[in-house]
Amino acid sequence: MKNKLIITTPLLILLVSLVFTACDREITDTASDRSVSEEVLKQIAALGFDTKDAVKLDDGYLVEGDIWLTDENLQAAAPLDVRFPHSEQYRTFNLVQGLPRVIQVGVSPRLPAAYVTATDIALQRFNALGLRLTFQRVTSGTPNIIIQPAEPGATFLARAGFPSGTGNPFWKVEMSVNNIGNGGQNYIATIIAHELGHCIGFRHTDFMNRSFSCGSGGNEGQIATGIGAVHIPGTPTTPEANSWMLACIGFNVNRLFTSNDSLALTVLYN
Repeated sequence: MKNKLIITTPLLILLVSLVFTACDREITDTASDRSVSEEVLKQIAALGFDTKDAVKLDDGYLVEGDIWLTDENLQAAAPLDVRFPHSEQYRTFNLVQGLPRVIQVGVSPRLPAAYVTATDIALQRFNALGLRLTFQRVTSGTPNIIIQPAEPGATFLARAGFPSGTGNPFWKVEMSVNNIGNGGQNYIATIIAHELGHCIGFRHTDFMNRSFSCGSGGNEGQIATGIGAVHIPGTPTTPEANSWMLACIGFNVNRLFTSNDSLALTVLYN
């Protein structure tokens, strides 16, 4: 069985992430409130994202299950060279800048204690690669990224965004505790690591054909210039099972970095 890591069904959990506004809002609006206009759907498609099941939020739009687009994202430039991707690792145009750099990550006290441990596991996975981008969990001050609970009634498993044009990571990961359920700490850590991947500029590994990990669905969108889906050199040209950035994951599955995941991270941040 597969779980979508963002827009979830009882069996599917969609992983994920893009840029949001600075507030937590409940997304359990009425169906009419959540509808997306044709004009906005065209803007979303022009950025290279699938418009199917796009949802209007108080502070942007949720697409592809776990990616949060802001109004600022929608104003990005139109595509110059639109083409369909293959099955390599892809990154956004914006990456975290100012290396070497330590990204401070905080965990909201409103999350269960298991999420603190899971966050530590996720950060250790990144730090074990010896990158010039490292992560540190903090308990005070203003972290670069805050991991916090989603509002009750959220329709996704987790969500995050992409780096800003100023070279900073996306600042927030929201976790839907109810949708995640009683999965083990390694499962939660995998979800957190996936969302942090979005925060530092990774697209889904199988966004060219999400049926590879989700069992259904197709191309998540075309490559466009607004957000970007830039091939990371050296990564495979065929689908790779178990990549930490695959769009969907089975319940309670633990995904460590594959050799190609590690390569992609090293190319970008070493």
